[in-house]
Amino acid sequence: MHQYKELKVWQKAMSITKLTYQLCAGFPDNERYGLVSQMRRAAVSMPSNIAEGAGRNSKLEFRQFLAIANGSAYELETQLLLANSFGYISAESLNAISIELTELQKMLFGLQKSLIEKQ
Repeated sequence: MHQYKELKVWQKAMSITKLTYQLCAGFPDNERYGLVSQMRRAAVSMPSNIAEGAGRNSKLEFRQFLAIANGSAYELETQLLLANSFGYISAESLNAISIELTELQKMLFGLQKSLIEKQ
């Protein structure tokens, strides 16, 4: 349906995923199977669901996968807030990635809305 690699929303999600992995590299070892694992899964889920939805046969299915990606963005945002409260990431790092996540959430919403309007 769509060339997902050309979608700016997919590119943004990929960038956030890379940032997440970089942030998690500084977490304590005891979080490897806890918060780090959760954050990485949520981050990877965003571009993965955008790509999977783009490959589906209908706009309705694409919208569903965009909604899942958006849910993962909110999940990651919550986990980042926890990481900051535990002292694993700085307020500056939290703010920087939160800005990126907010932009991604707006892009996802806009793409979902455009798919509704094109029906």
